[in-house]
Amino acid sequence: MNFLRSGMMVILSSPSGAGKTTLVKLLSEKDKNLKVSVSFTTRIARNNEVNGKDYFFVNEKKFNELVENNSFYEYAKVFKNFYGTPKKQVTNYLKEGKDVLFDIDWQGTEQIKNQKLESKLISFFILPPSINELKKRLSSRDAKDKSIVQNRMIQFRDDLSHWKDYDYVVINDDLNKCYLEINKIIQDEKKGKKVLMDKDLIEKKISELSC
Repeated sequence: MNFLRSGMMVILSSPSGAGKTTLVKLLSEKDKNLKVSVSFTTRIARNNEVNGKDYFFVNEKKFNELVENNSFYEYAKVFKNFYGTPKKQVTNYLKEGKDVLFDIDWQGTEQIKNQKLESKLISFFILPPSINELKKRLSSRDAKDKSIVQNRMIQFRDDLSHWKDYDYVVINDDLNKCYLEINKIIQDEKKGKKVLMDKDLIEKKISELSC
């Protein structure tokens, strides 16, 4: 397939607590040609989040207007809030030859994959090292509301079932190691090289996390 744009689209997905957002920030900080697609969301901003940098925070009325105007590559409802990837920002980056990094879930990934794209697309699914570590990360993030942690653990099972829909599956048992692995795959893919995954290791980890 001949792509009209030189920029590449890179998707990172994971269940909550697997470290996806941290990896997205690390990858974009290390590679100035890799730009993060900033999503729109209807959820309330956390204390450390900046509007326009982490997300574009809007109310549901504004979000629905954007949907009606076909402004999103994809959008989905996750934990009672809506998220959407803006077409204009992504298209501008790709035209400039920039690679674009997407921090989205399996629903958004499916929608983007089903579109006719003019840029190369690769996708990663990030796994936590263990169920215990996942619970620890979620509890630390949402310490004041145990019901949120419980809901995310329930959602984890469904998210996990979509791992086969991705080009690459990476285990985030060490942040720097995981970053280096993802970065190497991205650089190899830009050169047209397909990287082979250790399927036995991945299936073993999936089995452990499913118990």
